[in-house]
Amino acid sequence: MHVRPIDARQHLDFVAKQGSASFLQTPAWAQVKSEWRGQSLGWFHGEHLLGAGLVLYRQLPKLKRSLAYLPEGPLLDWDAVADAPREWLDPLVRGLKREGAFGVRMGPPVVTRRWGSETLKAAVATGQATKLDSVPADETTDVGRRLAAALQASGWRPPRAEGGFAAGQPQYVFQLPLAGKTEGDLLKGFNQLWRRNVKKAEKAGVTVELGTADDLPAFHEVYVETAKRDGFTPRPLPYFQRMWQAMSAEDPERIALLLARHEGRLLAATTLVRVGRHAWYSYGASSTEGRDVRPSNAVQWQMMRTSLASGCDVYDLRGITDTLDPQDPHFGLIQFKLGTGGEAVEYLGEWDLPLNRPLYAAFDLYLRRRG
Repeated sequence: MHVRPIDARQHLDFVAKQGSASFLQTPAWAQVKSEWRGQSLGWFHGEHLLGAGLVLYRQLPKLKRSLAYLPEGPLLDWDAVADAPREWLDPLVRGLKREGAFGVRMGPPVVTRRWGSETLKAAVATGQATKLDSVPADETTDVGRRLAAALQASGWRPPRAEGGFAAGQPQYVFQLPLAGKTEGDLLKGFNQLWRRNVKKAEKAGVTVELGTADDLPAFHEVYVETAKRDGFTPRPLPYFQRMWQAMSAEDPERIALLLARHEGRLLAATTLVRVGRHAWYSYGASSTEGRDVRPSNAVQWQMMRTSLASGCDVYDLRGITDTLDPQDPHFGLIQFKLGTGGEAVEYLGEWDLPLNRPLYAAFDLYLRRRG
């Protein structure tokens, strides 16, 4: 096994053969994250391509040393990696060292546990569990257990147990399975409040339409309002313009902008990203005005319908925390997503391998203080 750089076309062809991959592991994402240096890598046995991944390098100020980061990747046969982690990962590490990496961070796209909506609703109703970890999962994967043990034995550091959202990609997400379902099935899976809100938006005349790059400034205006209301730092408009341009150039169906309007006013807007059979709710914005006509439910429902019509197996509502405590400020997020009838999914999380311990420790402290 050896690892070497590949071009964007090889990378995309490999993704296409897998059916899907995280959009953070497509070549276009390197153009979106312009403050990082991107590189596509391939895993080869002879000349046969067995895996691919996007590495983002973040250089330390004044030093020619970088953190090598593979967000939600790489795309490998993780069952095989769990059996022989050094065979697959040592060639990667050797190559990253040659690129000047002082540490490696990766997020294997491996599901470890799933909790269905009925299980979660029962846990919330009884009030006996305040964390997902305290609720018996409906599914626990063998590959997740074996891979975690193999990585730790190989010197990789597991994800930190932190409350709230971590600095990297979410370990817990909420997903709505779509395979084999109709729009009617999805509506039946909603709780009563979600069904009522979708109908209320339709009755009030809320319309949801696809936008273009020209609509990004309007989206961003509502997004900034959302950030101010919810207390987070918004990304600048050029970030979304760069994201649109890079993703659309890679695949015309990679990204979509959905705009929910009522009586001509833009009340909610979202970006929807798709790679193969997996679709993600990427960014969302909603105005404080007009909440009574439920534009957020309307735009979410349209994203689900669009994903279903595109042949997706999964509609991914992205990150949640592990809380089930109604007193926790993050509880409202899982409560909103739980109404769709989907499931909470735990991934293996982001694992680190320090290559230069002093530099790694300094950079880790910097990220923790910043975040």
